[in-house]
Amino acid sequence: MPPTLASLVQHPALKLTVRAGADRLDTPVRWVHASELADPVPYMDGGELLLVTATNLDARNAESMRRYVRRLAGAGVAGVGFAVGVNYDEVPAALVDAAEEAGLPLLEVPRRTPFIAISKAVSAAIAADQYRAVTAGFEAQRELTKAALAGDGPTGLLTRLAAHIDGWAALYDASGAVVAAAPDWAARRAARLTPDVGRLRERTAPASVVVGDSEDRVELQSLGTGRRSRGALAVGTGAALGTAERYAVHSAVALLTLTTARSRSLQSAEQRLGAAVLRMLLAGQPDHARAVAGDLYGGLLDAPFRLLIAEASAPTGPDLLTETMEAAAARSGEALLLVPEAERVVVLAADGGAAVAACAAYAETQDGRAPREGGGGEDTEVVVGLSAPSGPIAVSAAYKQAEQALSVARRRGRALVEHEELAAGSVLPLLADDAVRAFADGMLRALYEHDAKGRGDLVASLRAWLSRHGQWDAAAADLGVHRHTLRYRMRRVEEILGRSLDDPDVRMELWLALKATTAPAPAEH
Repeated sequence: MPPTLASLVQHPALKLTVRAGADRLDTPVRWVHASELADPVPYMDGGELLLVTATNLDARNAESMRRYVRRLAGAGVAGVGFAVGVNYDEVPAALVDAAEEAGLPLLEVPRRTPFIAISKAVSAAIAADQYRAVTAGFEAQRELTKAALAGDGPTGLLTRLAAHIDGWAALYDASGAVVAAAPDWAARRAARLTPDVGRLRERTAPASVVVGDSEDRVELQSLGTGRRSRGALAVGTGAALGTAERYAVHSAVALLTLTTARSRSLQSAEQRLGAAVLRMLLAGQPDHARAVAGDLYGGLLDAPFRLLIAEASAPTGPDLLTETMEAAAARSGEALLLVPEAERVVVLAADGGAAVAACAAYAETQDGRAPREGGGGEDTEVVVGLSAPSGPIAVSAAYKQAEQALSVARRRGRALVEHEELAAGSVLPLLADDAVRAFADGMLRALYEHDAKGRGDLVASLRAWLSRHGQWDAAAADLGVHRHTLRYRMRRVEEILGRSLDDPDVRMELWLALKATTAPAPAEH
């Protein structure tokens, strides 16, 4: 620790005597400064022990000493050392009283103790403290390096770090989730800082921020050498970090960044292997794909999986999604095959697994943001199409399913659409398209124009007849007219449209046209 007024008073060679402020001798001394100026404050930085002989001071004037001492205390001076036997045989009572009143420590310096001796003592103590800090920092670096190389994951490193800083430490992954913490109780504390970690990730790496409350002081450090952070380190302490603790934290950041960079390199190699496996599956070669997948992806191919295609409409979209899925898969021990493909990313993930759930949660968050007028996808960071559960022999079909779902998600302005949604749903929402409406309006326009002139209700009659599958009595009853009247109206429909209602294709087209004209109009973009 740095020298304090108490350590100087206890120094046997200095022979200093406390005249005021005995209860504040634990104040650290950052430096020693001698000045005979009536106002030395402009030349002070705070934390100094000021040495004076009162050559230019009226040290017996009570009011003058009050002003002098108040200025020094306000400037953060650690204390005053007054040399006796030079201009004054003893410390003037006015100065003692002013120092007591201001709570500023006042030390009497005997004539036989030169100021330079006090300066040397403080300088030596500061140098010794810095040496101890550097030594402790190097020792912490060695211990943290050993922990990082032990192969036990980040927990061992965090445990050593927490011990060195006398606090706690936690590691966050790229998605902001807590990966590890030490001691164990710190995981809950670290989880409450997830929003702060999210804000840190928005800043260009490397970045740091200090947060905290009445509970502790927390410093967050980003990890990674690229423009975007790949994780974060949190350290919580009861006070600001000292020099030795700072060395330890910087060493931990460097080691964790190195580990993260190594992980990214391995991940890149895994992605290349995954791309080869995916190409074989799409080519209908599941046996060859299994052989290439080996232990890395073999387990994924042995159980039902989902294929998803994610397409970005914002620069950071795919990265955030894939990092979220990777983190979820890593925590649950799942295999995840991820292949970047131009502006897309194709993923094979275990059906019902943590990665698929993380993707759904991410999409829900995107959909929960500010409402998008018109339902368009411009504001969505990522649009995802998800296939039905599949296996190695049906990957090509799953890819088509994901593409279809992606197309629908993009058109509907949703972050995620599952193919099962489309298969189990209705075709009617697909009619809410400007091109389909234009076709329907063109096909039925002549009937609407006929009805508008008061010549009969041909559109309603056509709808009733088609809905009753051409059953005359049932359709006439629905309309409240005689079946002969309905037969006449249907002949008029055929005459006006120039098409036969006996043709099933014509009936199908007319039914879809009627449905399209009653479907909700697409929202304006």
